[in-house]
Amino acid sequence: MVSDVTTSGQAVQASQTTQQSVSLAEDFTQFLTLLTTQLQNQDPLSPLDSNEFTNQLVQFSQVEQGINTNSKLDDLLSLQLNGAATSALGYVGLDVEYVSAEIAHEQGEDSTIRYSLDGNASVSKINIFDESGQLIQSVDAEKGVGAHTFEWNGRDLLNNEMPTGTYVVRVDSLDVDEDPVNTTTVVQSRVKGIEQQDGIVYALVGERAVAITDILSAVTPEEDETASTEEDGGADDTTV
Repeated sequence: MVSDVTTSGQAVQASQTTQQSVSLAEDFTQFLTLLTTQLQNQDPLSPLDSNEFTNQLVQFSQVEQGINTNSKLDDLLSLQLNGAATSALGYVGLDVEYVSAEIAHEQGEDSTIRYSLDGNASVSKINIFDESGQLIQSVDAEKGVGAHTFEWNGRDLLNNEMPTGTYVVRVDSLDVDEDPVNTTTVVQSRVKGIEQQDGIVYALVGERAVAITDILSAVTPEEDETASTEEDGGADDTTV
């Protein structure tokens, strides 16, 4: 069985390779000591067979080459894992979309929720819950098959502004036979940082960690683009 490449697994493998190298060196030293002792005390009239010594030396050489190969593979894996983390830094500060039912909501801002229905529905609702499981918002959703977008204004059923935190989105849809319609929810959040756990690189969004492989798209925040445009315009005005 081939195990997954993980940070912890790579560290364990590197440690085992080091231990194997140390053990081989000790065994080889003992072998040379025994060989020297045997040669010094051999019967001149019946010398020891050198073929056996040669075979053992060849075996030691093969084991040493195998350990050296493992050591080089350990180095390559370490570079690969570090490279993945470095590449993920490009997501920091971007708004990313990923498949999830959890929203990292910022107080005072709208949250974009994208969802798709596998079939046409006769009844469809978007329900939003807080972390305690309490329903805070429920609105009618699109009923047609395909992808749809909903902008949550961050307010509850009583129009109170909800604080920053993690909220759960559930799209409940039924067809004409009152059977559930399969739905997929995609949410958008801003990446605040990255971290690596057991070889998997995660983007930090709100209070959650999202695997980089689950990210569907990434865009520059609109306010950053606006600010950049204003700065450029100000610079042009100053030049003139």
